[in-house]
Amino acid sequence: MSDTIYSYFNGEIVPLADAKISILTHAFNYGTACFEGIRGYWNPEDEQLYLFRLREHFERLLGSTKILGFKLPHTVDELCTITRDLVRKNGFREDIYLRPTCYISAEVIGVKLNDLPVGFCMYSLPFGAYIDIEKGLKVGVSSWKRIDDNMIPARAKVAGAYVNSAFAKSEALLNGFDEAIMLTSEGHVSEGSAENVFMLAGGKLITPPVNENVLVGITRNTVMRIARENFDLEIVERVIDRTELYTCDELFLCGTGAQIAPVSSVDHRPVGEGGVGPFSKKLQQYYFDVVRGKVDKFKEWCTAVY
Repeated sequence: MSDTIYSYFNGEIVPLADAKISILTHAFNYGTACFEGIRGYWNPEDEQLYLFRLREHFERLLGSTKILGFKLPHTVDELCTITRDLVRKNGFREDIYLRPTCYISAEVIGVKLNDLPVGFCMYSLPFGAYIDIEKGLKVGVSSWKRIDDNMIPARAKVAGAYVNSAFAKSEALLNGFDEAIMLTSEGHVSEGSAENVFMLAGGKLITPPVNENVLVGITRNTVMRIARENFDLEIVERVIDRTELYTCDELFLCGTGAQIAPVSSVDHRPVGEGGVGPFSKKLQQYYFDVVRGKVDKFKEWCTAVY
C-alpha cells in the first residue's frame, strides 16, 4: 500500500486530497445525495481482499437514484469495475470500507431535485469496528421517531435523512447507551440509528417488515439466508411492539457498518441473561467466516480484488 490514498472523483482515480467539492455544492447545502456503505475483508490465508456483496450494494444505490430521480451514467457492472480498480490502486491488505456517493453537483441555491447535474464519487479507507461487537450493546428506545416513506423514504440511503439517525444516536449516547432503537410514528419497532433489528423469540427469528420504514438491508438479507439455511430457523417478518424487546430471548442489530452486534439490554432491562446470547455469538462467528470468503456455499457474495 502506498502512502497516498486514492479516490474516484469526476470520472478519474485521483489522490483523496484532490477530491474536493465547493461549499456551493447543492448536495452539501441540502443533503441531496444518496450513498452506499460497502465493506472489504482481508483474508490472510488467501492473501485476498474480498468485497462483500458488491453487486447488491450497487443495485441498491441505483434504486436510491431512481427514488431521488437522479440519472447515474454507470451500470452495476461498470460500478463494480471502478470499485475494484480503485481498491487495487490503493493496495489495501486489511479490512476496508467504501463509500460510493451519487450527488447533485450543481453550485446553485434552490431546493429541488430535477434538472440539475449529478456527480459520482467514491473513497475507500482502512476500517475496523463501527461499534463494539464483542460485548452486548446497551440500547435505548429513542424519543425520535423514524422518518416515514412519505417524508424521506428510508428504503433509499438519502444523505440528508441521516440527520434523523444522528438525533437518535446522539440522544442514546448522551443518555449513557451505546445505540438507539427507533420507533415508527405508530409506535412500532423500526430499526437502530443505522442498523436493522432482529429478535429471537419462541424459537423464531423475527424482524420488522420492509414497510416499517426500515432500510432494506443487505446484511439483513444475509442474516435471513444464513439463519434459515444454516441454523434451520424460521424467519418471521412482522410488526414488533416496543415491549417485545424487553421479553425476547436474544436481540441483535446488523448492518454493513455494525456487522452483527448483539444487544445485552434495552432501556436498562436485560435481554435474556443480559450478555451476548448463544445464537448471536454463533451467528456472528459464522458471518465473519462468510465475509472473508471461507464458506464455499456463500463464496459468490465475495468479490476478489487481487
